[in-house]
Amino acid sequence: MTVDAKTTERALRLRKLGESLLVLPNAWDAGSAAVIVAAGAPAIATTSGGVAWSIGRGDGQHATRAEMLEAAARIVAAVDVPVSVDVEGGYEDVAATVREVVAVGAVGINLEDSKASDGTLYTPAEQAGRIRAARGAAAAAGLPELVINARTDVFLFGIGEESGRLADVLARVEAYAAAGADGIFVPGLLDLEALGEIAKGALPVNAMAGPGGPSVAELAGAGVRRVSVGTGVAQSAYAAARAAAVELLGQGTYGSLGGSLDYSTLNGLFVK
Repeated sequence: MTVDAKTTERALRLRKLGESLLVLPNAWDAGSAAVIVAAGAPAIATTSGGVAWSIGRGDGQHATRAEMLEAAARIVAAVDVPVSVDVEGGYEDVAATVREVVAVGAVGINLEDSKASDGTLYTPAEQAGRIRAARGAAAAAGLPELVINARTDVFLFGIGEESGRLADVLARVEAYAAAGADGIFVPGLLDLEALGEIAKGALPVNAMAGPGGPSVAELAGAGVRRVSVGTGVAQSAYAAARAAAVELLGQGTYGSLGGSLDYSTLNGLFVK
């Protein structure tokens, strides 16, 4: 498979961005991606939950690979920055998923170590094998530069005794790095000291931030190199839609629409 020069350049650009702090407000469709890029984002990371909601599915690997990649293809076409796709657990066949990611022009993935079937985690060795499969598939597809952000759900799902979770993550970091991962994503963990310990390991750390948690500056101070917000921006957008609907249906007024993007600005993102 041949990858065009534009895709290779975007992959190299995403790698370069990862050498310093990278902040990613996650997108879920072409429109949200275009708005986020217009706000200054140097890259786009998708949120699988946001994509799933936008097509009437629940989060947690309820959307299919084809549905996720259809959304990714539209996002890639709508923006001129690197796009990383949340492929959840890889949809059974990790190599096939990676080939399709490359085919639509995306240049990065998030691959998690939790199983959709029962919420348990792959062992470090099992997940390392899946990461190797992803790396091999990317190379075979013509994009060895694909950025693999390896997500571990040890803290998100509270796997094992609390006292042993950090050690579990540190062991996974070593295994995933040896298998070809480029970063470690630890959602559910915002303790700065623990993040700092992980940041001393073999992979750059991605934290999932949100209201009530440490600021981007505080996370960066702990050694975090990538900050994303998961479904946070999508939730905020849906909250705005609900507030506008409640006001219109209940009071018959339009105040909630007052802070919206003006039509010409929004339409101008798509009419070139």
